[in-house]
Amino acid sequence: MTDSSKPFLGPAKVIWLALAGLLVYFVALVFLLPAGWAWQWLSPQVKLPPQVTINQVSGQLWEGAAGFTFAGRPLRLGWNIETPSLLDLTFPLSFSLTSAQSELDGRLSLSWPGDATLTARGQLRVSEFEDLIRRSGGAMLTGDVVIERLDLEWIDGEFGDGQGLARWSGGEVTWPVGGGVQSADFPPMEATLNAAAGRMSMAILQQGESEPAANADIFPDGMLEIRVYKRMIDLAGQSWSGAASPGDVIFRVRQPLLGMLGRGG
Repeated sequence: MTDSSKPFLGPAKVIWLALAGLLVYFVALVFLLPAGWAWQWLSPQVKLPPQVTINQVSGQLWEGAAGFTFAGRPLRLGWNIETPSLLDLTFPLSFSLTSAQSELDGRLSLSWPGDATLTARGQLRVSEFEDLIRRSGGAMLTGDVVIERLDLEWIDGEFGDGQGLARWSGGEVTWPVGGGVQSADFPPMEATLNAAAGRMSMAILQQGESEPAANADIFPDGMLEIRVYKRMIDLAGQSWSGAASPGDVIFRVRQPLLGMLGRGG
């Protein structure tokens, strides 16, 4: 009489159990790996912009936080990695970016080989960034700017499709003129963002109107171009010498975006 019973652990089962054990070990390692240790190991290979300095990294790689400065401004980034998808090789995470009085919350999904999609919303206290705005020659707003939605794609090394909307409830605006400043009361304004073909464009206009008072374009090479129309002068209730229609460009500037944000004064 022959014994036809088979061993419970054949070679195939041993291999599969070993692979499963390695997978469990790897997942546990990702969950428990200290984020500070991971950053210490990765930081020599990561080239950050000169305006960014990482001060502290805490928590685990799966859920942690990092304190850093951008152009001298202290910020905090918290993240929570969600379940990756092996089917389409996506790596999603939720995040919050906060300063002393402002906050941006969103979700970032990274896809192989280097694409990304971003959704976010938040609120900015404009006065908190007064020094940066003044150094860049921009206009100061009173109150908060509410980012109602921001959807962006990064595909093949450039901006893909994107849309966004931000609103400001109106109030006093001040801007530099010569060695001093001027001010005016503005109505409620909004900014709409559209991205396509590697270019991101933002239009600033009065709420309820369709024609912009100003436009800003960010190009794939990192250049920023700003155009201000005569319509902005009309909203400010200021006089303008010479003949010009509301849609005429009265001011145009083109300069590197990061250079402008990080410029000292």
